[in-house]
Amino acid sequence: MTDAALNKPLGIQTLEQYIFIPQNNNNQSSTHMAEVAVSLVIDQLLPLLKKEAKLLRGIHKEFADIKDELESIQAFLKDADKRASTAEGVKTWVKQVRETAFRIEDIIDDYLIHVGQQPPHPGCVFLLHKLKAIIPRRQIASEIQDIKLSVCGIKERSERYGFQHSLEQGSSNSRESQNFKWQDPRVAALYIDESDVVGYEHQRDGLIDWLVKGRDERTVVSVVGMGGQGKTTLAKKVFESKNVVRHFDFRVWITVSQSYSVEGLLRDMLLNFYKQKREDPPEDIFQMDRGSLTGEVRNCLQKIRYAVVFDDVWSEHFWDDIEFAVSDNKNGSRIFITTRKLDVAMSCKKSSFVEVLELQPLTQEQSFELFNKKAFKFDYGGYCPKELNDIAYGIVRKCKGLPLAIVAIGGVLSAKEKNVFEWQKFNENLSLELLKSTHLIGIQEILGLSYDDLPYHLKSCLLYFGIYPQDYEVKTKTVIQQWIAEGFVKEERGMTLEEVAEGYLTELIHRSLVQLSSVRIDGKVKGCRVHDLIRDMVLKKFEDLNFCKHISEDEQSSLSGTVRRLSITTSSDDFIECTETSHVRSILVFTNEEPNIYFLRRFPTKYIRLKVLDYKFSRLLYVPKELGNMVHLKYLSLGYITTGKIPNSIGLLRNLETLDLRAANVNELPKEISKLGKLKHLIGSGLSLIQLKNGVGEMTSLQTLCYVNLGMDGAVEVIKELGKMKQMKEIGLLNVRREDYNVLSSSIAEMKHLEKLHVKLSSTASNEFSDLNLISPPSKLRKLTVRGRLEKLPEWILELENLVVLRLKLSCLTKDPMESLNSLQHLLILSIGVGAYGGSNLHFQDGWFQKLKEMDVGSSNELKEIIIDKGALPSLKKLQLYGLPGLKNIPTGIQYLEKLEVLHFRSMQVDCLQQSSSEDWNWIMEHVPLVEISPVAVI
Repeated sequence: MTDAALNKPLGIQTLEQYIFIPQNNNNQSSTHMAEVAVSLVIDQLLPLLKKEAKLLRGIHKEFADIKDELESIQAFLKDADKRASTAEGVKTWVKQVRETAFRIEDIIDDYLIHVGQQPPHPGCVFLLHKLKAIIPRRQIASEIQDIKLSVCGIKERSERYGFQHSLEQGSSNSRESQNFKWQDPRVAALYIDESDVVGYEHQRDGLIDWLVKGRDERTVVSVVGMGGQGKTTLAKKVFESKNVVRHFDFRVWITVSQSYSVEGLLRDMLLNFYKQKREDPPEDIFQMDRGSLTGEVRNCLQKIRYAVVFDDVWSEHFWDDIEFAVSDNKNGSRIFITTRKLDVAMSCKKSSFVEVLELQPLTQEQSFELFNKKAFKFDYGGYCPKELNDIAYGIVRKCKGLPLAIVAIGGVLSAKEKNVFEWQKFNENLSLELLKSTHLIGIQEILGLSYDDLPYHLKSCLLYFGIYPQDYEVKTKTVIQQWIAEGFVKEERGMTLEEVAEGYLTELIHRSLVQLSSVRIDGKVKGCRVHDLIRDMVLKKFEDLNFCKHISEDEQSSLSGTVRRLSITTSSDDFIECTETSHVRSILVFTNEEPNIYFLRRFPTKYIRLKVLDYKFSRLLYVPKELGNMVHLKYLSLGYITTGKIPNSIGLLRNLETLDLRAANVNELPKEISKLGKLKHLIGSGLSLIQLKNGVGEMTSLQTLCYVNLGMDGAVEVIKELGKMKQMKEIGLLNVRREDYNVLSSSIAEMKHLEKLHVKLSSTASNEFSDLNLISPPSKLRKLTVRGRLEKLPEWILELENLVVLRLKLSCLTKDPMESLNSLQHLLILSIGVGAYGGSNLHFQDGWFQKLKEMDVGSSNELKEIIIDKGALPSLKKLQLYGLPGLKNIPTGIQYLEKLEVLHFRSMQVDCLQQSSSEDWNWIMEHVPLVEISPVAVI
C-alpha cells in the first residue's frame, strides 16, 4: 500500500447505506449492546481527534470519517433498540454490528498505544520514529479496509433476511430519542428496606417461637421455598426481632450460596465472633486448615447460646460440612437455614432435631397489598386508584404470588404515568411474556422486563453486577470506579463522574434491580448486591452479548467470539491460551487460592488492552516488570505481594485512575508513579511517598489518598506537595510529626473539596501535648478522625459546620468536651475513644446533640459518671460503653433515650451496675432491643 493510499480516506463509507433497521420491539438487549459499543467508540474518538491531529495524518483522517459514520449508525441503533426482532437473523445482524464496533475500538486502542510511543519533541529521534511508524500505520489502515468489507457483508445479509430499508414514522418517539433522564424526587424511598413484605406475620411468629422456645438440644430451623419467595426477607425479620436478639448470646448471619468453601464459612463465623467480643482473632486464622477452624469454632460456641443463620444453602452435603463445628451444647442453640431444596433441610435430621417451614405463595390479597406498597408508596395514599384497579389486579395475578416479582414490577410501574393507556400497554406486553414459559422462567422474563425498561446507559451498569460471584457484596466505591474505568458513566455538567455514577446506582436500587446490603450513617449506600434471580437473568444475557465470561475450576465457558470481560474464580491459567485473541478489556479475579506463578505475569503480554484489572483477592509472588505494557489500564487493584515491589514501569500507565494497594503489603512506591497525571484514587495501608520528593504534587487529579506515612525525615517536602492537590476529597495521614503541623495546616487549607480527613499524630513524650492547629479547615469536611495527644479540644474542629462523624483517640482531654462539641449541629456519630478523655464525668444537657445517632465512650480509668438530661440525645440509637472501670452506675437518665436500639457494655463490672441501678437496668432490659455485655477488655 502506497503512502498516497494511506492518505486516502479508508473509513466506513455511509454506513446507513449498508445497514437497515428491522422492526418489532421485543428483543432490545442485543441492539442495546451494539449501541453501547458504538457509543464507547465515539467517546474514544472525540478526544483522540482533538489531541492527536498532527500525528499519523492519513489514519487520523480515516478515524474522523469513521466517527461521522458511527454517529449515524448510533442514531439508527437507538431506534432499533425499540424495534429489533427476535428472529435469529436479526440477532446475527446485531451481533455483527456490535463486533464491528469492537474491532474499531481495538484499532483505536492500538493507535493510542502507537501514538504513546512517539517522542514528545521533534528532531532526529522523531524522524526515526516516523520511519518506524510506517509498518504499524499500514497495518491499521489495512484493518480499517477490512472493516469496510465486513460492513458490506452486513449489508448483503440484511438484504437476505429481508430487513426493511427505513424506519416507520413514530420511531423517533422511542424512549432514547426523547433524550431525557428519568428522575424521581422521592429520594428517601430509595433506602427503605425491601423487607417490607406482607403476608408472613404468622410464619414469622412461628419461627421466632422455634428459635427461642422449646427444647434445650440444638435444633435446625429451616425455611424452604423457591427463588424469590421471600425466604431471606423472612429470615432477616426473624433474626432482627427483639425476642431473638435478646435470647441469644451470639448471633451471626452467613450467606452460603451454590459455591462455597467450608473454610470460608468457618472463618466468617470466627471473625464475627471475635468482632462481637471486640477481641483480635488468632493471628494465624487465615492459615488454619479445616480441622483447626472446626475446633476453634467449637471452642468459641461451647458455653454460649448461639444462633447461626446459613442463608441460601444449595448442597445436600452442607450439614456434613458444618455439623461438627456447631456443637450441641444443650443450651438452646439454633441453626437457621434458608434453602430452595427440601432435601437440604431433611439431610440435617440424621444428627439434629429439625423444624421445617415450607413457604407458600402470597394470596391474591396479600400480593395486591405488597404491590400497592411498592407501586403507590407515595401516590394516592398508598392505594391503587379505581381506574387502574382491574389492570393492577391482572398484573399482580401473573406474578403468581412471588414477592420478588411483585416488587420488581411494582418498582417499574412506580416510575410510570398512572394512566390506563400506559398500564394497559404494560399489562399486554407482560401477559405475552408470562404465557411463554413455566412459572420460574416467567419470573425471569418479568425481571427481564425491568431490565428492558432501563435507560440504555443503566443497562451496562446492571449487567456489570453479573461479573461478581453470587451473593457478593459489592462496595459502592469499587463498582463506581470500575464503571467509570469501563466508560459507562457519561459526563454531566456541574457533576463529577463519581457523582453521576452514584445517581446511576440509586436509580437501579429504586427499580428493585439492585439491593442494599449496608448503608452509611448519612444514608448513602455502602454496599449492595443483586438477587439470585436478577443475576440469573443477567447471566443469560451474557451468553448472547459476550459481555463477560466466567472462568471457574469446574466449568469454563466457551470463549469463542469477542470476549470483553473475564470473571475468574480459579488459580489455573489454562484458559489464557483460549483468550489471547479475544481482546479482553477487563479481568476480575475472585479466588483466594495460591495462584500459578505465571498467572499474572502473562497478563501484561497477552492482555495489553486491559482497562480493569482487579486482583485484590489473590496472593502474588511478585508483580511483573512488564506491568507498564497495559497502557489503557484505568483501574488496578492488587492482592498480597509476597516478594518484590511495584515495578518502575507503572509510570507508563498514564490512563490509570484507581490504584488500590490495601491488600498488597506494599509501602514504598517508585518515583515514576508521579507521572500518573490522571490518577484519582491512591489507596494503601501506610504508603511512603518520600522517594517521590517534588513529584507528589504532579498528581493533581488525586481525590483519594490514604494512608500515607509521614513519620520520617523528608516528610515536610511531601506535605508541601500535598497542597497542590486541589481536587482532594479524602486523605489519611499517619505519624504526622509536631514540627510539620504548620506546613500541614497550609496544605490542607488548599484542599477546598476535602470531605474526609484522618490524622494520626506521631507519638510524643508523656509530658508533651500536640498543638495541631488548622488555620483554615475545609468547610466541606464531613468526617474527621484525630488520633494523638491534644490535651484540649482544638478550636478549629468546632468550626466544621458540615461535620457528621467525629472520632477522637488518645486525645487526653481534661475538660468535658460535650459543651463545645454540641455546637456541631449535624453530628451523627461521635466517638470518644481509647484515651480520649481523662475527666471524671460527662454531662449531656437538655437540647444537646439533637441529631446524634451513634456514640461510644471508652477506655478511661478516670470517668466515674455519665449524666443524660431529659431532652438530650433524642435521636440516639446506638450507645457503646467500654473500658470504664470507674463507672459504678448506669448513665443517669438513660431512660430518656426513647430511640435507643443497641447498648453495648465492654470490659466493665456490669454486675455492679445492675445492683446499683436496678430501676434503670429494668428499663434497659424492657425497652432496648439489643443489650450486649462482654467482660473482655477493649484494646
